[in-house]
Amino acid sequence: MQILPSIDVLDGKVVRLAQGDYNKVTVYGDDPLQQARDFAALGASWVHVVDLEGARSGEPTPEMFRLIRRIAFKTGLKVQVGGGVRDIDTVAKYVKSGATRIVMGTALVKDPEMVAYATSIFGGNIVADVAAKDGEVYVEGWREGAGVPVMEFCKGIANLGVRHMVFTDIDRDGMRKGIDAAFYKKLANTTQLSICASGGVSDLGDLKALEAVEVVSGVIVGRALYEGSLKLDSAVKLLESLAAIREASHSCGGSCSSCNGCDTVDDLVAQIDKIKA
Repeated sequence: MQILPSIDVLDGKVVRLAQGDYNKVTVYGDDPLQQARDFAALGASWVHVVDLEGARSGEPTPEMFRLIRRIAFKTGLKVQVGGGVRDIDTVAKYVKSGATRIVMGTALVKDPEMVAYATSIFGGNIVADVAAKDGEVYVEGWREGAGVPVMEFCKGIANLGVRHMVFTDIDRDGMRKGIDAAFYKKLANTTQLSICASGGVSDLGDLKALEAVEVVSGVIVGRALYEGSLKLDSAVKLLESLAAIREASHSCGGSCSSCNGCDTVDDLVAQIDKIKA
């Protein structure tokens, strides 16, 4: 499981919104590129960048393409970017700018044919972005309910050719309320997609809970990193150690769930503690 530190950009600044509310903005810095460099120095391999103005307006902020290019080529990080991606031209511009994955949310509801077309061209570069509140999918920068039940909607996403999904629990986003790991397990098993969890991560315990379900490929973390309840370098080391021990402990290399290796993350953590001792 990969950790993707989040850089949400609004008016050129690094910010976080509480539950997607543009009236609840906390500013954490004025240099997104430097923030990406800091994340890279702490061991991150990926970064999740959001154009909040683009998400609100429906059109990408022109400066974002240059920012993504600078992050990709100056830090070596793999970049996952979203916010206002509603057409194939925007996808192509982000790919040309060096983005590894481009996140599409509102278009999934309002123009699924375009998403399918984009996926046919760019394949694994396209990521479905689903945000939900009270069981309903939300679009347009999380400001509008789409009137679609979330699980029903997610079941159909694979039909568009998409292989990756970011799922955000709006009620938890930016609130450090913790992760509903059981829901993500159900989501992954239902959709058969590679799931990246977002919203609510507060500490290492949440990462352990997600790792325990063994079906989540990534987790996006924002406020917890900026406010210090989760240390990025510690999180990276924990996830690397869990992955290494899980693989070494299974006779199959960790590729099946039926061997006699470690069954829980607590077992793995206990082994890590023994090694440290």
